[in-house]
Amino acid sequence: MEGYRLEDKQWGKRASFIERMTRVLVLVVLVLGLGGVERVGCGKDRSFDGSFRYSAISCRSHSASIVDFGGVGDGETLNTGAFQAAVNQLSRYGSDGGAQLYVPAGKWLTGSFNLTSHFTLFLHRDAVILASQDINSWPVVDPLPSYGHGRDAPGGRYVSLIFGANLTDVVIGGENGTIDGQGQLWWDQFHSEKLQFTRPYLIELMHSEDIQISNLTLVNSPSWNVHPVYCSNVIIRGLTILAPVRSPNTDGINPDSCTNTRIEDNYIVSGDDCIAVKSGWDQYGIRYGMPTKHLFIRKLTCISPTSAAIALGSEMSGGIEDVRAQDITAINTESAVRIKTAVGRGGYVRDIYVKGMNLYTMKWVFWITGNYGSHADNNYDPNALPEISGINYRDVVAENVTMAARLEGITADPFTGICISNVTISLAPNAKKLQWNCSNVAGVTSDVTPPPCDLLPEHGHGGDGMCDTPSGNLAVEAIELQTCSLAVENKLLNFLGMSFSFGSTIFSSLLICPYIF
Repeated sequence: MEGYRLEDKQWGKRASFIERMTRVLVLVVLVLGLGGVERVGCGKDRSFDGSFRYSAISCRSHSASIVDFGGVGDGETLNTGAFQAAVNQLSRYGSDGGAQLYVPAGKWLTGSFNLTSHFTLFLHRDAVILASQDINSWPVVDPLPSYGHGRDAPGGRYVSLIFGANLTDVVIGGENGTIDGQGQLWWDQFHSEKLQFTRPYLIELMHSEDIQISNLTLVNSPSWNVHPVYCSNVIIRGLTILAPVRSPNTDGINPDSCTNTRIEDNYIVSGDDCIAVKSGWDQYGIRYGMPTKHLFIRKLTCISPTSAAIALGSEMSGGIEDVRAQDITAINTESAVRIKTAVGRGGYVRDIYVKGMNLYTMKWVFWITGNYGSHADNNYDPNALPEISGINYRDVVAENVTMAARLEGITADPFTGICISNVTISLAPNAKKLQWNCSNVAGVTSDVTPPPCDLLPEHGHGGDGMCDTPSGNLAVEAIELQTCSLAVENKLLNFLGMSFSFGSTIFSSLLICPYIF
């Protein structure tokens, strides 16, 4: 009887294995037939890797996971080598459809690493990239040529956490995974004046084109969060950026000497400007001579009690022109749109169009500053005066405002062509008696409450298109995103040696649900 029972158990095991393998094959057939599924997974209340679909400027022909390169997502193991090895290996596919690196759920501690061209970095929704806290391990690079100096210290700057230079076709995104700069250490160093070099940013791309940064959560950056500099054809969308409102210089998105940039659908809580448009600092920016132009900003929500929703400058010495912003919401923010400049900056800010702002609890709605100061060094040219002209605002509703406007040009260098139309500002209980403080400015207004200063006289009716954005779209608005796929590797099917092709996506592996086994 015992022998029979043992034989029965052995047969049962063999039968169970055959049944399980049959289910595997059935699942394979089912998955290959589900081309329209957004994400292949198991169980409504569980989180498993599978197949993802996402929108991007380019799709990739090859995929790998950071785990394949020895990455360990325990929050303690340093993965700098794994990330760089992965990028270096995947760079071989640049001429063969490009490659994407998948970061699965987990906490992935790393120092700075460089990206490559024709490359996608894709974060799972439960993935967290953690910046290393070892300051001595961060490489130091030269100051930007259009700045001449570091911002926190005169010398070089710590390289950004995710960095790239001279690249083409780069996507950084995912399922709203997180990049955590663990900035408290850096903020403490800044406040105690112990920094030898300028703090790193979370993401910086230089001299690059065809860039997309999207669908991420960025938290606690040591300094600026996203910094494309000397770039063209840039799309930044769907970001959630969070920093304590008293953290130093944690700007959200800073396009710097860039052409054709689209920034849309972003939510930012910051200790500095939510978006700061830049183009170089004093004589260094004038010499480098690369403006920021053709910038489109749409659907921004900002909270920044000590700064602006959108700032232009103060580093604007290479010029800023043709900026179009619309559908802006700012809550408990110092000012809506602020232009910052000074004697010695040179350069220009012109042809700025802002339309459709909803503002709640503001110190100033309109703020233009001609005495910002903060020079790179004492070698700036005092005769280098900035040109500020063609500044247009319309369709603004603001509530609980302390002061409508503070507009301060420069003596012998007035800021001209200011146009403000269809604006209703409701004042806070502690509002200033003087609502419009204007000097060395010139322009016109229409349908503005409370009434503007005499330097901005009433002119016509706001319904006639006064101060409106030019017709026609910028080239960057017309860039369309593709629907791309990512099939996440599964070790079992690698062992079985299976490989399936579906459409343009190669399933080198498939997700096998736990209930099969």
